[in-house]
Amino acid sequence: MTIQLSDRFTYGKLIKFTLPSIAMMIFTSIYSVVDGFFISNFTGKVAFSAVNLIIPFLMIVATVGIMFGTGGTAIVANTFGAGDKEKANRYFSLFVYVAFVLSVLFAILGFVFIRPIATLLGAKGELLGHCIVYGRIILMTLPFFVLQLLFQSFFVAAEKPRLGLLVTCAAGVTNMVLDAVLVILLPLEYKLAGAAIATAFSQFIGGVIPLVYFYRKNSSILRLGKTSFDGKAIFKACTNGSSEFMSNVSMSIVGMLYNIQLLKFAGENGVAAYGVMMYVSMIFSATFIGYSIGASPVIAYHDGARNHDELKGLLKKSLRLLGVSGIVMVTAAQLLAVPLAQIFVGYDKELVDLTVSGFRIFAIAFPFMGFVIFGSGFFTALNDGLTSALISFLRTLVFQVSAVLLLPIIWGIDGIWISIVVAQVVAVVFTAVFLIVKRKNYHY
Repeated sequence: MTIQLSDRFTYGKLIKFTLPSIAMMIFTSIYSVVDGFFISNFTGKVAFSAVNLIIPFLMIVATVGIMFGTGGTAIVANTFGAGDKEKANRYFSLFVYVAFVLSVLFAILGFVFIRPIATLLGAKGELLGHCIVYGRIILMTLPFFVLQLLFQSFFVAAEKPRLGLLVTCAAGVTNMVLDAVLVILLPLEYKLAGAAIATAFSQFIGGVIPLVYFYRKNSSILRLGKTSFDGKAIFKACTNGSSEFMSNVSMSIVGMLYNIQLLKFAGENGVAAYGVMMYVSMIFSATFIGYSIGASPVIAYHDGARNHDELKGLLKKSLRLLGVSGIVMVTAAQLLAVPLAQIFVGYDKELVDLTVSGFRIFAIAFPFMGFVIFGSGFFTALNDGLTSALISFLRTLVFQVSAVLLLPIIWGIDGIWISIVVAQVVAVVFTAVFLIVKRKNYHY
């Protein structure tokens, strides 16, 4: 049976409804990991380091899709809960059009200024050349990647999470197949460009398919159509999605800072090791992000319908599920650290050892990370963008930046890995405080 936003959610129904979003995010992470595998093993660690150096900038540019996706979905789902379907569709169309226009503008600016940006991040010589080649190819299809990120949230609001998963799978398979063809078969000097082309083409697929689906007549409750400019709604979507925007921008800025610190303490090996950890941790954190994306429209709907008992139940069930998942993840990460490192950088023993030691420390953060990601998403779903943004801001730009600047002075390179754990633990404490303080406001 189709699960609707208005349903009463048991543990089983909640897992079943959020599972496609979780799978979607995990699969997105897996095809990014496959991308990293081909780049590392077939183009070498300099090209691999270049990709990891420039990716944080590319993600900053793409976060407009996440902002309008999460912030806009909360507004649309809340409007559905209040019983106004026509208004919900006008909001949906408006958010898609505005996000696409902004992404085109950002892609043009990024393409023009990619060289000084990469230089500012510490790239020079061969590393700089690789950054420019990879970055410019990805920027050509950035608007479609923005749409892909945006529609990942709206597929759930449209009660079509499985279709969102299928679109992600289509994009991912495209990327992996083209990686295998272009990276392996092209001459060495073109392999990195081949990997970028594979990613760019998959982003095009991931953005165009849902665009066509929502434009045509379909069986979902959402459809793209006519709208009118509504500055207040756009501002609300931006402020409401500002937490996810802030989180992704902040994480990208923190990633740049980590790379700068690692270049200082361990050179290109440090950047490559951090890249492996980021690829692998994406799979683990994708579970939490996917759950948050899947649960948010449900939370927003019941908040809009004033179903306070259901809202309270959703929060309790979610916290319990996240706690169990976090314990399973940290255990798996400790057991899989060596084989995962060998998959990516098995050609360099020193790099393997550095990656394994760092990842085992880094992985301790996973259980705490889940609670913070959901806590931020929970307040976004309640249309409390300020609280959600504050959680994201504290977790990344305050706690993580402070830790990565101070702890390496005490523990050297291990301090860089420890800083991630410290930041997540402190962020959990603040998230719990916000949940307690705000519970009377939202009746959960």
